[in-house]
Amino acid sequence: MTEAGFFTRRFGAVPRAGTDAVVLVHGLGLSGRYFVPLARRLAARGAAVLVPDLPGNARSRSVAARAPDVGQLALALAHLRRRLPPAPSLLVANSVGCQVAAAFAAAHPRMVSRLVLVGPALEPGVSAWRQCGRLVLDAPREPFGLLCLAVSDYLVTGPLRCAASFRHALRDSAGAFEAHLARVRAPTLVVRGAGDPLASRAWTRRVARLVGDGRTAEIPGAAHAAHYSAPDALAALIHEFTADGPGGAA
Repeated sequence: MTEAGFFTRRFGAVPRAGTDAVVLVHGLGLSGRYFVPLARRLAARGAAVLVPDLPGNARSRSVAARAPDVGQLALALAHLRRRLPPAPSLLVANSVGCQVAAAFAAAHPRMVSRLVLVGPALEPGVSAWRQCGRLVLDAPREPFGLLCLAVSDYLVTGPLRCAASFRHALRDSAGAFEAHLARVRAPTLVVRGAGDPLASRAWTRRVARLVGDGRTAEIPGAAHAAHYSAPDALAALIHEFTADGPGGAA
């Protein structure tokens, strides 16, 4: 279905006033399809889950004439959130989607109840070549089904747009990303797969320290896309995280 002008999948309950919706934010050049295993598990716990293809990506490719930057994607999330009943949302983001989620949470603090950052990328100060090398290292650690899905999404989004999105993300990581994190006040859980070569343990701990209320968790046996390879483990972490105070959603 289409929400806020771009394609969005829905799982579980219908969002209603006074109850958090869960919004899952995909990474660079991808669609929300690789979040489906996690979305189904969160929906089974009673959550209303939305999984958009952000403008310029996959099934929302035609929504944007060119690859949007991080700020424009955060603005698109705000448009999506305004179409939901009045209540803050739990955001779960992966990889470069964490930069989008951080920009959104910094600009719209009242729209975010809690934040879950899975394998936050890109790490500031790491060159484009090293980032690409880390991605190559990650590929054999991921399930084959995810690699097929990712290749399909990259082809639909298009290599030129993926390259432009990568440049936007690098620019954001070199400047605005850490500033956005420092303005996040929502309770934040930073998760990494124990085998993730892109989001190092030191970097995830730094992310948790930068936000106003952060904590970390690690999933054994998972790599960069822990939400796909270990959805049950991540759903359990999210449930524990959201159950210890106001704003529980999963």
